[in-house]
Amino acid sequence: MPGNELFDERERKAVEEVMKTGILMRYGFGASRAGRWWARDMEDAICKRAAVGHALLLADGTAALTTALAALCVGSGDEVIMPTFTFVASFESIMAAGATPILVDVDDTLCLNPDAVQKAITPRTKVVMPVHMCGAAADIDALRDICKKHNLFLVEDACQAFGASYKGKFVGGLGDIGCYSFDYNKIVTCGEGGAVVTNDGELYKKADMYHDHGHDHNSDDRGAEGHLFPGYNYRITELHAAVGCAQISKLDDFLQRQRRNKKRFKDALSQIDEVVFRRLPDSEGDSATFLSFFMKSEEQARSATRALKDGGVEGVFHWYDNNWHYVRNWAHFKERRFANPMPPTLLAGMPDYSKADFSASDKWMSRCISISIKLGWKEEELPAKAKKAADAIKSVL
Repeated sequence: MPGNELFDERERKAVEEVMKTGILMRYGFGASRAGRWWARDMEDAICKRAAVGHALLLADGTAALTTALAALCVGSGDEVIMPTFTFVASFESIMAAGATPILVDVDDTLCLNPDAVQKAITPRTKVVMPVHMCGAAADIDALRDICKKHNLFLVEDACQAFGASYKGKFVGGLGDIGCYSFDYNKIVTCGEGGAVVTNDGELYKKADMYHDHGHDHNSDDRGAEGHLFPGYNYRITELHAAVGCAQISKLDDFLQRQRRNKKRFKDALSQIDEVVFRRLPDSEGDSATFLSFFMKSEEQARSATRALKDGGVEGVFHWYDNNWHYVRNWAHFKERRFANPMPPTLLAGMPDYSKADFSASDKWMSRCISISIKLGWKEEELPAKAKKAADAIKSVL
């Protein structure tokens, strides 16, 4: 899955070019840059690939989500609807904004269940935040309809899905604002990095200022720049952006490899009656970072997971037991064990998640297994690897 599997001379050359100038910061020092602005170049590349008007690089995906919410004026007293299956950064970013995370069930897409979203809307709801989990799109049409009906913002957490598309358009650019992650384990990596994308120029301007202490970036002299409001330091470095520029140039190759590799595994597992694959709202747009499927029962999923791991299959996840991606094991969140006091409005509006009923999500997640699809697998290795996975699952049936 991650682009770090295929680092080559392009990344090394880009980093060397940055180091030759010694300018690691994305802003200022124009006379010393040898004419190269790496963060700008990667932003332009993202705009081109995602077909969006504006892209802003940041330090990581969590910073991107936090900045996106700030750009939308999401804060104290507001509610943001998010899924039970995601990375913890989704609720962390909402809480960093001072808003209240409202968790709702996922369905067989492994993404937000639109019916559950509809039922969770209150007068305090301001944002619906679908997460395009495991590299494939959520049911965006249904979620957009809900947002339009209730005058809500749609914020796409596409941190796991750069390169995925929905009906021919890149995820991230389908709502009011979207976010990507380029951390070390993503399909395109900067080592650490993220991005906010939008077609709204005003949202972009607010995000741009917020991520850099409020700088309005209207001068060549940072000390002379204005500031409409305070912000934070969520800037990316030129070193990280240089790696990202090299990586994004390989995206088509990455997607081709992953889709080829995933197909081999899916073809092998499709011969097993007990295996039911995740529903994809747009199978053509799947970035193919994971092959996700359901077994008939939780017990069968646990047995199959053990057999796959014991059989030497790489990157096997039974998300139901994962401490970082599914609500079931978020004890620190459910028990409100926060490092510092949270805003009273956040706490007052937050449901008691220690008693919440997410059995509709459990129905899917307890039976779900995902296999990470590697970029570095050689084509001649695929039949044996796919057969190994199928044989492991058959052994417990």
